[in-house]
Amino acid sequence: MSEPLTIGILVSPGYMLCDIVGPQTVLGIQPGATIHLLWKDLEPVTGFPVFPTVPTTTFADCPDRLDVLAVGAIMPDVLGDPEVVEFFGKAARRAKHVIAVCGGAILAGAAGLLEGRRATTNFHVMDLLPEVGATPVEGGEVVRDGNIWTAGPASGSYEAALMVLAELRGVEVAKRAELDMEYAPHTPFGTGSPALAGPAMTKESLDAYAELTAGYRSALGRVRRPGVTV
Repeated sequence: MSEPLTIGILVSPGYMLCDIVGPQTVLGIQPGATIHLLWKDLEPVTGFPVFPTVPTTTFADCPDRLDVLAVGAIMPDVLGDPEVVEFFGKAARRAKHVIAVCGGAILAGAAGLLEGRRATTNFHVMDLLPEVGATPVEGGEVVRDGNIWTAGPASGSYEAALMVLAELRGVEVAKRAELDMEYAPHTPFGTGSPALAGPAMTKESLDAYAELTAGYRSALGRVRRPGVTV
């Protein structure tokens, strides 16, 4: 019998669903796994796109030691919330592994977890990584630095979770999980990265998310101050 797994996934108003489905699925289907959907309280929140979600565990009741703590992209007001940043930083420092997908990597950085580390994120906010002390890694691959795993959105969440599962329960278990989910992406249009999409389409995407990116930068200014540890 494998050792039980305890997984915490941060959910919040406006959290990006596609970024947490990977850890929720890959790790949640494992025998003996318990998933805690973490938020300040147990009132329903609505993810993005519209996805009503009921948190299962408050910050106060989060287990002291998680095998995996995962977070995806969050809204700027959540990133700028000192209570969220403090909780995430404390929980992450006690966790065996941390998965930060897309904008979740910026939260990890705001919590002081990426200082001096290599990390990646969504291309829209890649230039924010140096502002949280990280060395940006482009290219779309999952990046591991110590026990912190960062990835871009959507498929990156599955890939990071599979790699973490291999660390926790072995490569053969991770291979079986990949098969059980039939995880074998086939991109229909071949535009799933800036390199594939080209400069014109990439600029359109950057422009479309410029307001969100600006919101992230503003939020970082509120939660990260020289000489202050969250």
